[in-house]
Amino acid sequence: MYRIINLLCTIVLLCVGTGVHAQDTTSPREKPLVYQFAIEEGIFKPAQRTFDRAKEDIDRLKPDLVLLRLDTYGGAVDVADKIRTGLMNLGYPTAVFIVNNAASAGALISIACDSIYMTSESTIGAAVVVEGGGGDAASEKYQSYFRDKFRATAETKGRDPDIAEAMVNPDIYIPGIIDSGKILTLTAKEALEANYCEAIVKSEEEALASYGYIDYDIVYHSPTMVDKLIRFFTHPALSGILLTIIIFGIFFELQSPGVGFPLVAAITAATLYFVPLYLDGLAENWEILLFIAGLVLISIELFVLPGFGVAGIAGLLLAITGLVLGMVQNIRFDFTFTGVGDFAQSLFIVVAAMLASITLMLLMGRRFATSPLTRILIFRDEMRKDQGYTTDSFAGHSLIGMKGITITPLHPSGSVEIDGERYDAFTSGEYIEQNVPVEVLESKGFSIKVIASQ
Repeated sequence: MYRIINLLCTIVLLCVGTGVHAQDTTSPREKPLVYQFAIEEGIFKPAQRTFDRAKEDIDRLKPDLVLLRLDTYGGAVDVADKIRTGLMNLGYPTAVFIVNNAASAGALISIACDSIYMTSESTIGAAVVVEGGGGDAASEKYQSYFRDKFRATAETKGRDPDIAEAMVNPDIYIPGIIDSGKILTLTAKEALEANYCEAIVKSEEEALASYGYIDYDIVYHSPTMVDKLIRFFTHPALSGILLTIIIFGIFFELQSPGVGFPLVAAITAATLYFVPLYLDGLAENWEILLFIAGLVLISIELFVLPGFGVAGIAGLLLAITGLVLGMVQNIRFDFTFTGVGDFAQSLFIVVAAMLASITLMLLMGRRFATSPLTRILIFRDEMRKDQGYTTDSFAGHSLIGMKGITITPLHPSGSVEIDGERYDAFTSGEYIEQNVPVEVLESKGFSIKVIASQ
């Protein structure tokens, strides 16, 4: 399943290409060239992808200075370490402009830059590695690793390694700066006094002026086509539409079993829903598997265990859970950087999509299921006379009131037999088992509506 998910992601990337990057300006220039990119989100896969795309531009442009605009509460340690290592190995001078927060993983990334500039209200520090559950501090093994990363990065950049470690280690005591038992967070003024900030500024322009650049050219990082498509397909409104198509398509495919248009629409919508979320670092493999497992249980409930019992309820809960969690940021079951608002928005979108689907089912369900268009779009087996089918079965209302017996289970559609002839039939939504007497209520298009008779 993991290979299938990764293959889908690769196909999307190949289809849309890598996008358009900043124009090459490596020709001789009179002014210094500044390349600016921004990370103003959690330090997760999207942030790493932003840095990787920026690095491609940097390698081509060969700027005189790389300026990072940063505002983050932190994120994944492994992603932060990759960005930190990438910054230190760029081969070009780097500076970071901290707009508001450079917490946790953001502090490590900031220290990895040659110069640090902060606004008067910004802070840097508070880096504690937490367990996957998002609450307790991680084991000493991981804390020690993170502390060493902070120390090594500070030493490389000529900053006090004890102050860097104090941002991770509550046991560090530095007179006049931090008491033992606390994690260090520096205000802009404190960072300036501790040599962890070159200047307190109000904007990138002031930061560059402090750096010594007054007359310069600047190139801003722009999203690739892939990034734009991901943002488009992960928009809440479009996600709601895709969810509606998924639920609506599955409902009608279950009414008319077979690989037909409703199933193709549902699969296409599910792909467009999950693949961008996966590429954006939101949906993880296990969340997609939860959704698939939910569909499997619902199918078992419909086809193997008729009714709506434990399997159906469990399947519905798993599917909803997979859809909801697929839209929020987490690392396995760690939701440290996911706010209540993110959960509320995700749950609202899923519930709204379900309600929209139910409304559509009620408004056009019967017409859609029995319309000639649906008969054309859904790939059904040929109804041959030698198999008991007859063209006379849809000749009007002559069958109304007649009684027959179900040849197949109706859930809610299937086949019945009346006077030795076989007919397509459907119910109002209830399940009727095989070999159960039924009565014809009405004739619609190429099918008849029946009800269980006594």
